[in-house]
Amino acid sequence: MTTPTTPARVPAQAGQRDERPRPGGRASRAPEPPTASAVDRAERPARVDGHRPAPVLDLVVPVHDEQTDLEPCVRRLEAHLAESFPWTYRITVVDNASRDRTLAVARSLERDLASVRVLHLDEKGRGRALHTAWLASDAQVLAYTDVDLSTDLAALLPLVAPLVTGHSDLAIGSRLSRSSRVVRGPRREVVSRCYNVLLRGTLGARFSDAQCGFKAVRRDVALSLLPLVEDTGWFFDTELLVLAERADLRIHEVPVDWVDDPDSRVDVVATAVEDLRGIARLGRALVRGDLPLETVRAQLGRAPLPVPASLALTALGAPAGLLGQLVRFGVVGALSTLAYVLLYALAREAVPAQAANLVALLVTAVANTAANRRLTFGVRGRARAGRHHLQGLGVVALAWALTAGSLGLLHALQPVPSRGLEIAVLVGANLLATLLRFLLLRSWVFRPEAPDGAVAPDGATASPTTTLTSAASSSAAVTPEVSR
Repeated sequence: MTTPTTPARVPAQAGQRDERPRPGGRASRAPEPPTASAVDRAERPARVDGHRPAPVLDLVVPVHDEQTDLEPCVRRLEAHLAESFPWTYRITVVDNASRDRTLAVARSLERDLASVRVLHLDEKGRGRALHTAWLASDAQVLAYTDVDLSTDLAALLPLVAPLVTGHSDLAIGSRLSRSSRVVRGPRREVVSRCYNVLLRGTLGARFSDAQCGFKAVRRDVALSLLPLVEDTGWFFDTELLVLAERADLRIHEVPVDWVDDPDSRVDVVATAVEDLRGIARLGRALVRGDLPLETVRAQLGRAPLPVPASLALTALGAPAGLLGQLVRFGVVGALSTLAYVLLYALAREAVPAQAANLVALLVTAVANTAANRRLTFGVRGRARAGRHHLQGLGVVALAWALTAGSLGLLHALQPVPSRGLEIAVLVGANLLATLLRFLLLRSWVFRPEAPDGAVAPDGATASPTTTLTSAASSSAAVTPEVSR
């Protein structure tokens, strides 16, 4: 509801530029934060959330012992949303076991501002706060920002808009984009960049900035992902984003202007230790296939699109993705060969050469097949995993035949070869076996099935009907509403 002196705002029609004049014309200043007068409070309708339509945006502000910064933050948010945001909104303050007057300040803001609601938790943790507030929200888009408002609020609408339209599933602010403008000390800059490099190397993350406190997610996506997120602290953001990527969800990144808060009380060392534990836990769950990501894809309409076989060839006649598969296979193969050499050298101290060769091959075979299954050929889940490993053992049998034959030939030519010569011959045989292994894994073990309506690699024609899954099938249309 508007104040007595302000006309009601009417949102622009879809595709039409909003030509409404701003107070003071083109060069008007940013609006002053609204104050709560007795007249303003008297004219507001009763705050009964159960009888009010759900807002488009629920912006969560998690706080712990922030009695000084909370009120300026919330009033600045309210002023910005009232002036610049075209849809309805709510600001949710989540107090995490504060020991000062934070909760009292939040309750006062809740009484003064109709857009504010307050939740109180008896335990700390940013992840716990977001998990609780987002699951309890009825808004169509759920977002959060840190109480220090280090991120320029001009990025809020670009953050939320792709989720409102249904184009994207999650959105994050990025301080590491080329067009971002960031002011912070060298220590935090180095820590942030190293952390994101670590995520790429360990969890295969592709997003640029995991820990910027400025993110949003569609409610239907949150309802599917949040039950899978275990962390209740600072690793919550990373875990949510990694699971979203592994479920093939679309993450929209917004370059932000960001100024570091010199009064930040984040314990960098403790946070880093918890992050490393979170990476190890999440990595184990992903390797074991414990997470039902296939179910998430099905719920949100993110099943892979079928690709006609005719499009699977590049201009050079090589199958699409071959270069990337070769690179990933080469990395896995190099690590496997190193592990094989170490295992062979250790086993050779106790058993004959042929036995050491067989032990080293068998131990590395399972890990090699699992790594290539997931990383090289992108096969997820437990479906056909047993068959893949059995076929992988068949491929290993070929490798064993090559290496065992090379050892036999070496010992026939030189009855007592040096240990170094044995290893050199085995490495050469392994290189040949590696090439054959790649060809067999690609054409036999992990050979993709021909999609509907496509021509299979052997020339057989499948059904002429091709079904395309719409990525936005789970998104509901959102009608802009007046925000006050």
